[in-house]
Amino acid sequence: MIDYEETASSEIRNLVDANQLKDWAKFLLTYKFAIDEMETKFNILNEELQFIQQYNPIEHVKSRIKTPKSILDKMRRKNLALSMDNVKTHIQDIAGIRVICSFNSDIYRLVDMISAHSDIRIVQVKDYVKHPKPNGYQSLHLIVEIPVFLTDRTERVLMEIQIRTIAMDFWASLEHKIYYKFDKQIPDHIEQQLRETAHIISSLDERMVQLHLEVQSYK
Repeated sequence: MIDYEETASSEIRNLVDANQLKDWAKFLLTYKFAIDEMETKFNILNEELQFIQQYNPIEHVKSRIKTPKSILDKMRRKNLALSMDNVKTHIQDIAGIRVICSFNSDIYRLVDMISAHSDIRIVQVKDYVKHPKPNGYQSLHLIVEIPVFLTDRTERVLMEIQIRTIAMDFWASLEHKIYYKFDKQIPDHIEQQLRETAHIISSLDERMVQLHLEVQSYK
């Protein structure tokens, strides 16, 4: 298990009182619990659909928690004082889950299923599938609020969920590597090729959906 107290202290020990380190560690641990809760929900959805319909829309799930350094950097960029209240209010993606689907139709199906959970509140939707970013990036981003049940209270925790297809994830992974390879200054001709590849991937996703539907019609 990750030592959250040590993780917190290694990054913020010079910025907070020593007595606050355990509080910061518990604060970060709450986001880990949020990820555990959401991953459990996705596993249940997947297994239930597999049992009922013999089809599971989720290929795999990835998760991550922002490091204390990343949190500090983001707070500095926002010109905000470091406090747990500020972090909780102004950084909505400390906990993040990425859900990879086979088909783009599964993306919206999963959004509907998430929306149906009475304990989940959808705070924000950014649909980069219907409206890709200028560089070609496609994915659907949700900011959700979920309850985390602790020994002495219930915390409402914000987290980000990204839902995309296998092809979209492959493109995003490659673009991320190129982005940092060129220190965020991608040459124009490579950027153009990335946009063109994004269009190809979008077309591929549509063709795969049509093929899937045709195969289903033979059942």
